[in-house]
Amino acid sequence: MTSSSLLYKNAINLVLLGVSRRAPALQYLTSHEQISMPICIRKYTVIFLLAFFMTFAAIPGSLFAEEEHESAASEPVPIVKVTLIKIERKPIAEEVSTLGTVFPSKQAVISAKIPGQLQGAALLSNKSFNDHDLIATLESRDLQAQRDEAAAALKEALITARGVSIGTIPQAEAQAEKDLADARATVANASATYGRRQTLFDLGGLPGKDLDASRLELITAQNNLRLVEKNSRLRQTALNANDREISEARVSQARHHLETLESQLSYAEIRAPFSGVITEQFQFDGEFVVAGTRLFTIADLQDVIVKAPFADTVVAKIHLDDPATVLTAGTAEEELTGRISLISRSTDPLNRTIEVWIAVKNENGKLRANGAAKVVVATRRVDEALVAPLSAILRDEPTSNNGKVIVVDDKLIAHERKVVSGIQSGASIQIVSGVKEGEMVVGEGSYSLVEGTKVQTGSSTEEKSDDEAAEQSEKKKP
Repeated sequence: MTSSSLLYKNAINLVLLGVSRRAPALQYLTSHEQISMPICIRKYTVIFLLAFFMTFAAIPGSLFAEEEHESAASEPVPIVKVTLIKIERKPIAEEVSTLGTVFPSKQAVISAKIPGQLQGAALLSNKSFNDHDLIATLESRDLQAQRDEAAAALKEALITARGVSIGTIPQAEAQAEKDLADARATVANASATYGRRQTLFDLGGLPGKDLDASRLELITAQNNLRLVEKNSRLRQTALNANDREISEARVSQARHHLETLESQLSYAEIRAPFSGVITEQFQFDGEFVVAGTRLFTIADLQDVIVKAPFADTVVAKIHLDDPATVLTAGTAEEELTGRISLISRSTDPLNRTIEVWIAVKNENGKLRANGAAKVVVATRRVDEALVAPLSAILRDEPTSNNGKVIVVDDKLIAHERKVVSGIQSGASIQIVSGVKEGEMVVGEGSYSLVEGTKVQTGSSTEEKSDDEAAEQSEKKKP
């Protein structure tokens, strides 16, 4: 029996005892005597009745409160199962994404430089070639014949030049030396003859006409000597050099003609200008092409450029050589890291966007030419930020930075904490104020949790790692 029940029983017994004691005395009194009962007796009677009624009024309330307390004590305290996340300090960046188009870093359209029939180009699309690899050929037998003729002409010019150097010039020099010697001898002979005839003429033994004839012969011999000397000097200073230059020029002319034909003949071999993949093929094996006809398009897809339009307000926050993330299109997205290589100086007047180029290594070939790719750039970055999952924050308003998180102490009791959020990046968010590094917050299940609620850690980052370590240790046991 409870204390309230005992109190209720004692009160009833007390009232019955008082009534039983006063009933015999009261029944013998007249009505007049009862009316003239002393005031003190009536006073105690009123007090007694008031106490009686107050006791009966209090007893049911105490009984009800005690019954509620007993029922509450008998019911189990509810425990909420939640996921706990530890507040960590790590870098976070505000990211902006847009859709871009993939372009190869190097691309060229290969055209024919000479006319001819295409050979060895059955189906080359999507085929890879290294730098200077042979892709196809053009029929060029006529060029080959012209090249052989030019080679023979060059050989003839070389022989002629060698003949001039070792034959013609030395022979001419020898002839000039002979002519010079003969002229000098003729002058000496004519001079001696004239001297003798002058002596005879002085002695009167020779007529004057013979002396005049001898003088003429001497003058003619002297003039011939001067001519031969001038010719010899001219050959040594000019004629021999001219002969050499003429022969060398003919050799050079023949060589250039041969190089021209060899160059045209090399155009018959269509080679890759750089390492890449044939992305388009315009002509096929057996077709006749003329000079300037487009044959193939080759592109280097190892290094690509993703051209993406960003709003002018976003471009104001990014810079050249900033890192960027490129996500491949498709169901299984793959992240590739690149850098901003160019920011256009012009703005599209229709949508107020600026084209930004991101250079990306595409070694695995996930990005395709002219394909779409998602580009993500960071406009603001904090290296040492308190980061929590986005699901841990309950915002006051959808666009407000103010909100609350549920912090769980060492006794697994939930406490509401007001916080101010900052940068949001994917599923993570920066907490500017309100929590400390290392505190555990409710990542999932924080909605409708009240202050002081007992929680149960259904899963957490620490517990998962401990469980995995325990499972691995058990597997290692024999």
